[in-house]
Amino acid sequence: MPGPETMLAELRAEIDALDSALHDLIMRRAEVVARLAASGIKAGRQASPLRPGREAMILRRLLSRHHGPLPRLALVRLWREILAGSSAMQGGFAVAVPAAGVELSRLAREHFGTPTPLRSVETATRALAAVTEGEAQVAVLPLPEEGEAPEATWWTRLEVPRLQVVARLPFYAPKAEGLPEALAVTQGRADPSGADRTLLRLELAEDRGRGALAAALAAAGLPPRLMLLHRIGGVVLALAEVEGMLAADDPRLLALSFARAQILGAYAAPERGE
Repeated sequence: MPGPETMLAELRAEIDALDSALHDLIMRRAEVVARLAASGIKAGRQASPLRPGREAMILRRLLSRHHGPLPRLALVRLWREILAGSSAMQGGFAVAVPAAGVELSRLAREHFGTPTPLRSVETATRALAAVTEGEAQVAVLPLPEEGEAPEATWWTRLEVPRLQVVARLPFYAPKAEGLPEALAVTQGRADPSGADRTLLRLELAEDRGRGALAAALAAAGLPPRLMLLHRIGGVVLALAEVEGMLAADDPRLLALSFARAQILGAYAAPERGE
C-alpha cells in the first residue's frame, strides 16, 4: 500500500491532468465561438450577442446529464462564466441595474458573469432609459409584486415592443422558496428555449376582479401561472404569466375581450432544485 504522501501526490497529479484537459476543451470552445463570430452567420439576426434562450437550452442539457458529487449550482455558475466570456468575445454588452437593488446587482453578476460591466443607475425607469439610449444593452429590474408603489411598477410603463423582457433571473436555483428574482429587459425579442413563458400586460376598462380575469384568460386557452393587478385612476392593469412563447398575432390573444392585451416579453422557464 502506498503511503499517504504518495497517494496525495498521485491524486493531485490526476487533478492537474484533468484541469489541463478541461482547459484544452475550454480553449477549443473559445476557438469555435471566435470562428462563429468571424463568420458573419449571425449578422442581421440580432445586434446583441445575448441569447438567453440558447443559453437556457445549453444549461438544461447539462443539468439533465449531470451526476456525481459536484453541486448542480456549481455547474450552472461555471457555465454562466463560460457563456459570459463567449458573449464578450462576440462584442459583449453592459447591464444597467438600479442603485438601490443590492440583490439585483448580485443576480445580474451571477447571471451575466464577471466580464460583463454593471452600470449602477438611480431607478428602474433610468435603467430602461439606458437601454433605450444605448448606454446599456440590458436592464435588470425587480420582479413585480402585488401592492407596489406607483413609482416601482416599471412594467406599467414598459415601451413595448421596442423593449421586452427576455430573461428571468436566476435561471437555476437549488430551491424556490424565498428566492430573490429579477427580470432582464433588452431591445428586441427573446429567442425560444423550448420551454418558455410569456408576460402579458392587460388593460381593463372596468375592474372585473382577479377571479373573473383569470377565468377569462383560461377560457381563451391562456390560464395564468401568476397574476397581479395595479389600479391607475379608473384603469386596471394586470400582469399575467402564461405558458409558451406567444406571438402578437396569436389567436388566443385576439380572442381576449380586454381593452388592450400586450406582450411584455418572454423568457425560458426557470429551473429549480431537485
